[in-house]
Amino acid sequence: MINRLQLLRNIGQFDSVNGAANIPLARLTVVYSENGRGKTTLAAVLRSLATGDPLPIAERKRLAAQYPPHVVLECSGGPPPAVFENNAWNRTLADLVVFDDVFVDENVHSGLAVQAHHRQNLHELILGAQAVALSKELQRLVGAIETHNTELRARERVIPAADRGPFSVDDFCALRVRPDIDQAIQETERALAAARDQDAVRTTLPFASASLPAFDLAAVERILVQDLPALDAGTLARVQTHLAGFGQGGEPWVADGMRLILQRQDGAAATGTCPFCAQDLQGSPVIQHYRAYFSDAYASLKRTVTDALVAVNHAHGGDVPTGFERAVSPAVLNSGGLSPSCRPAERWQERKCRTGRRGEPP
Repeated sequence: MINRLQLLRNIGQFDSVNGAANIPLARLTVVYSENGRGKTTLAAVLRSLATGDPLPIAERKRLAAQYPPHVVLECSGGPPPAVFENNAWNRTLADLVVFDDVFVDENVHSGLAVQAHHRQNLHELILGAQAVALSKELQRLVGAIETHNTELRARERVIPAADRGPFSVDDFCALRVRPDIDQAIQETERALAAARDQDAVRTTLPFASASLPAFDLAAVERILVQDLPALDAGTLARVQTHLAGFGQGGEPWVADGMRLILQRQDGAAATGTCPFCAQDLQGSPVIQHYRAYFSDAYASLKRTVTDALVAVNHAHGGDVPTGFERAVSPAVLNSGGLSPSCRPAERWQERKCRTGRRGEPP
């Protein structure tokens, strides 16, 4: 039971009311006043006291109030009195029931709030033939609008939102038709792929330099232009014709024989005999040509050519090709492999399978 309203401050119509503390409340007390004087606020205070919910009081805080709502009620169960301060009650009154329009709205039927369907129902009561005709026309137009909106939504769903992107349906349908759209998409996809690969390109190590020893072309050319000045064209032709009849290795064989017969043991020049058939070489038709051909100049030129070949093999043979291959391998791995035109071994294998030819790749 509520005995006294000791204080109502900063809530609804009550700025700071403490005069009611002198008015005792009996078992039956009637509060009456004109509208807007605080009866609903007083009912909200009592409902908050019964439930402990601070919302009915907090939502009625005075806008211009400097301090929060403060309520002090003398009621059963005390002392102390029931105090609402800092948005909370110190105790509640569980056997208190407030029967007002809020109770009816929460428990029986809401007749206070006017919803959209309530406003629509206001048009159901129609008087007069003209009003009835207008109502039918309104219903027809409402149905047409609903049908039109349904069709719009169906057509909107035909264009997926993912395809529209940032465009609305109207803006998407208003886009200009591009006859080169396929080419533009391909170019955009290539640009996108290049953009995605730029990090890999940026972080890939540069190709290391790989080189083979250079050929001394000037030295080779100097050797190639050398000749035997004392050897005339006739002698050269006669010797080459004769040597051609020996087959492969004939010239070295004759050169070794001339080396044996041109010198005696005492070093004097002599014609001598043939080391093969023991005949006198004095009357030989080619011995004089052999002397001119296999002279010291010939031996010197042969040594020069041999030394040049040895130098080339030393500079470009052995481990040099293997080292070059090791230097090229990282570049091949970084580039994702050689193109078909750069793989002679693969081309040889393919050609061998196609022709049935055997052997090693070039």
